[in-house]
Amino acid sequence: MGLLVVMLAGCAAGKDAVATGGSFTFVAPGGQSIIFYDPPQTRGTVRGLAGQSLLDPARTLSVDDFPGQVVVLNIWGSWCGPCRAEAPDLQQTYQQTRAAGVTLFGIDVRDDRAAAVDFERDRGITYPSIFDSPGRSLDALRGFPRNTVPSTIVLDRQHRVAAVFLTAIRISQLLPVVRRVAAEPAPGQQSPATVPAPPTSGPTS
Repeated sequence: MGLLVVMLAGCAAGKDAVATGGSFTFVAPGGQSIIFYDPPQTRGTVRGLAGQSLLDPARTLSVDDFPGQVVVLNIWGSWCGPCRAEAPDLQQTYQQTRAAGVTLFGIDVRDDRAAAVDFERDRGITYPSIFDSPGRSLDALRGFPRNTVPSTIVLDRQHRVAAVFLTAIRISQLLPVVRRVAAEPAPGQQSPATVPAPPTSGPTS
């Protein structure tokens, strides 16, 4: 398994983040909060992540609604201070990459619907979110720490987990990763022009 871990403060304890092909299972590595999964064939796939639309309760939204797209999952709540700080960066990432086949997909947890709607409207958020106060949709991210809010998960075009950020995100961190994953070849295609990987540090295995 290829796994690159970047050392930052603050993360749940554990041994490894597991992605071996097949379905994704997460076990948080102790002391780490940014994880990259490479090469792509080692990544685990997220299946069945869906929930009620935040803005349209009669509609169900699913990761499967975005076939062939890079999907950036963001777990957030209107009550969360770091979520308020990172929201403009997430919106900018969406605006700068959507033409390349990237979507942002929010998962609003432990929240009040009216407060969450106000949060999105006040900040001009235009990408979709599901309203999942109990966090049941996170069952699709097997083993993922539900108490780690905000978190951001980058899925490649086959909806395999390419990167996990167990911390508030800045556009300077997220945008290079999203562009790199978006530039990866689809199955059966030759690799496009190389996009440099973001600078990282830490052990590889």
